[in-house]
Amino acid sequence: MDMMRRGSLFVLSSPSGAGKTTLARRLIEEDANISMSVSVTTREARPGEIDGEDYTFVDQARFDELVSQDALIEWAQVFGNCYGTPKATVFEKLTSGRDVLFDIDWQGAQQLRQHAGQDVISIFVLPPSRDELENRLMSRGQDDSEVVAKRMAAASNEISHWAEYDYVIVNRDVDESAAQLKSIVEASRLHRERQLGLAEFVREMVD
Repeated sequence: MDMMRRGSLFVLSSPSGAGKTTLARRLIEEDANISMSVSVTTREARPGEIDGEDYTFVDQARFDELVSQDALIEWAQVFGNCYGTPKATVFEKLTSGRDVLFDIDWQGAQQLRQHAGQDVISIFVLPPSRDELENRLMSRGQDDSEVVAKRMAAASNEISHWAEYDYVIVNRDVDESAAQLKSIVEASRLHRERQLGLAEFVREMVD
């Protein structure tokens, strides 16, 4: 008997620079049944980013319109820019049995739980230490020292929400952390509530 599986919403959060984006990309590359949620954002595209693939880039007026239409399942303002996730696409994937991965902060995670509580599995990524986090931010070369200082100031607030998450990964080694993330995803898919038709399958077996 073939059983459908309801998709899950995997939330990956961390302070900027802890490595969640790298871990998210690794998971997407290795797992064909999970896709990255493409956020709508008002920030400018960075070098190499593709509109509609990495983010959907919009102006503030369009973003405000999406909010007023209740078209976003979650949204937040981060470092002066707005980020949000289109609602319709997410629920289409859930009902078709596909998983969606979210690279969002604690504010977005809270909103996501409000709209899709039982479908959400949340993972928080911690850096090995505060010094290592600062080194990673400086070595990226994407932000000037003032922006790095702001990100470090925001890191303590972000980290303070770690206990709101289902799982925590300390990202000391990217290969080890990627394997841990993959294990969380695979185990979550086997949860009895995700396997639609399981009760009928078992009933046929014992009758």
